[in-house]
Amino acid sequence: MLIDLHLHTYPKSDDSFMTPDELIEAAKSQGLDGICLTEHDAFWSQNAIDQLSRRHDFLVMPGCEINTDAGHLLVFGLKEYVFGFHKPEFLRDAMKQQGALAIAAHPYRRRFLKDPGSQPEARAEMLQRARGDSMFSICHALEAVNGRGTPSENCFSQDLGADLGIKSTGGSDAHKLEQLGTAATHFTNPITGLDDLIQELRQGRFEAVDLRDRQEATKRVNNQANDHEEK
Repeated sequence: MLIDLHLHTYPKSDDSFMTPDELIEAAKSQGLDGICLTEHDAFWSQNAIDQLSRRHDFLVMPGCEINTDAGHLLVFGLKEYVFGFHKPEFLRDAMKQQGALAIAAHPYRRRFLKDPGSQPEARAEMLQRARGDSMFSICHALEAVNGRGTPSENCFSQDLGADLGIKSTGGSDAHKLEQLGTAATHFTNPITGLDDLIQELRQGRFEAVDLRDRQEATKRVNNQANDHEEK
């Protein structure tokens, strides 16, 4: 199953330009099997999520992108925002109590700079500093393919995940419809709801997928077919 784990809708995320209904219909047209609504420091109720799923006959799950002092975390399994979540240690304790888990969102931010990151020595130093970030110790996975990240930024995240020895997820981080369909996470087993999602994340039965690679491959195949027809 292909699921986008990182999405924002208006008005819960005030920097988004798409409604939940617009997003879901677009996700279906992109060939996704499910999505997670991860608003900025805001939670969806399970009842509202269930209504969206039924209305569109599509898998929708709740999450949240929490802004902490050490960076952004995609959290699954918490139900409401509590003051103190901006402190990673406080958030870690809350997740432990409620059986939730976290994924480091766009981990290249504040840790990788394109210039001087293009220089091997400077990049290696950035990776070394990032490896020492205690925030990653509370994460079950790392978002190594962010749909809004550049190739060099995502490559940094992938190398960081490999160095830390934690698995990678993918998500579009879409705030606009045109940003959808760029990245997702492939799950081996069927997922029917949040409990399944959390279980599969804990078991590590997933991998990050850059959907832009698939799009480019499809374009190449179509172009080759058109060239053959013209000949």
